[in-house]
Amino acid sequence: MPNRAPHVGVILSGCGVFDGSEIHEAVITMLALDQHGATYQCMAPNRAFIPINHVTRRPAEDESRNVLVEAARLARGRIVDVATVTPAQFDAFILPGGSGAARNLSTFEGEGPECRLDGHVMRVLSEAHKLGRPLGFICIAPVVAARLFGRGEHPRLTVGKNPEMAHNMEMMGAKHVLCGAGDYVLDERHRIISTPAYMEASSISEVFQGINRLIGKLLELARPAPTVAVKPGIPGVPEAHPTIRPATP
Repeated sequence: MPNRAPHVGVILSGCGVFDGSEIHEAVITMLALDQHGATYQCMAPNRAFIPINHVTRRPAEDESRNVLVEAARLARGRIVDVATVTPAQFDAFILPGGSGAARNLSTFEGEGPECRLDGHVMRVLSEAHKLGRPLGFICIAPVVAARLFGRGEHPRLTVGKNPEMAHNMEMMGAKHVLCGAGDYVLDERHRIISTPAYMEASSISEVFQGINRLIGKLLELARPAPTVAVKPGIPGVPEAHPTIRPATP
């Protein structure tokens, strides 16, 4: 039987660039996963937050919203609470950017390199990492990876070319790599991939280019290599893989 399609967890942080997942980045992530033949499940923390008015760009102090409920808008309602997720049921995980990664998945926006992470997101990513699942981080979301893995593993990550952000990443233990919007940085040893997206991009086309390339590499890492069967009674003689047809003379 042919290998099944990779199943990817998409961790969202709300809906909107200033207080949740960046909408372009989230939609491009889902589109690229679908175009590359993967399936995906959106997930988010089930917790309250103070929203940002996207016209004035100021906190709406008299309002309270829920990260999971807001993220459900992006997922067309097909979303689960990240607290219920079993990482072993997924082949990879990816985090789109947007300020929600620095406000709702972590406290980076207010606390910088000494930030705290959402406990459920931290559990899912830690367990997935221990299982060898590849992890993708977009835009500002690599701050989550830097805080979680930086002190112990010093992964290679990028948030673009901003010197202050690069310094913050290295303060958390990551090895920051300068990168443009259309490219990505791969830490092959730790199976972590990142791309700057709107940290560097000046157009949605640039964002698509970088995320699409990242998704391609993420799924390449997530797909197991084709197995080679051995015929019974003939040790060492490989059998043709069932999905590969012999060439016609």
